[in-house]
Amino acid sequence: MRPVVVLYERIADAIHDGTYPPGSTLPSEPRLATELGVSRPALREALLLLQEDGLLTVRRGVGRTVNDRPPRRGFEHVQPLEELIGAGAPLRVRALLRAVEEPTDFTTQHLLAAARAELRFWESLLTGGDTAAALSQEWAAADDVLERAHPAFAEALRAEAAPERTSMLAVLTAASRGVRLSAHSSVTATLLGRRRGEQLARPADTPAVLVTQVVRAGDVPILAAKHMLPTGAPALPILQSN
Repeated sequence: MRPVVVLYERIADAIHDGTYPPGSTLPSEPRLATELGVSRPALREALLLLQEDGLLTVRRGVGRTVNDRPPRRGFEHVQPLEELIGAGAPLRVRALLRAVEEPTDFTTQHLLAAARAELRFWESLLTGGDTAAALSQEWAAADDVLERAHPAFAEALRAEAAPERTSMLAVLTAASRGVRLSAHSSVTATLLGRRRGEQLARPADTPAVLVTQVVRAGDVPILAAKHMLPTGAPALPILQSN
């Protein structure tokens, strides 16, 4: 992973968690480089990227200030990933696992899942040609939650005849005519790691983008997902929103 990418993420995370609050002025370059333990050329490149992405503004005589409403980085599209990054030719979905599991820390946080709830879990490999382009892990809210918030999605999941060839998000979008959906997400730079590297046929230290996404029907979270896209994967459109 490029040092500048790591540094960008460190500063962006510090902005979003309030270490550098909106309206504040960043320390001078020499001081910030010392505090972060990095070289000034790498810091300058990271700061320029942060400025381009709307997190920082350079003010003459003041320095770099944090924007009052820094954009949230994310994959906001309620569209199946295999279609979004397929560039007109959707990627193929191959099931690695279709199961029911109890809540994890991730699903407890993002789906507000109750203890001992039963959640559908789908893990899929997205491929284009002979190349693995992305690894997706998707969880649906418990059936009783879906029956209240989006009964058509609950029914579609029960009736899905060939789940090994489709993503959970594709099932959701097909069942959502007339239903208001919204999504929010985060995007971080990471490494594949051993298990995901084996699944994607890449070395464990391959740089990757990890996207987490939560889809809601009204104000109820009904689907949560993690998408891992290694270096060389098709481009993913990113929306920056306030």
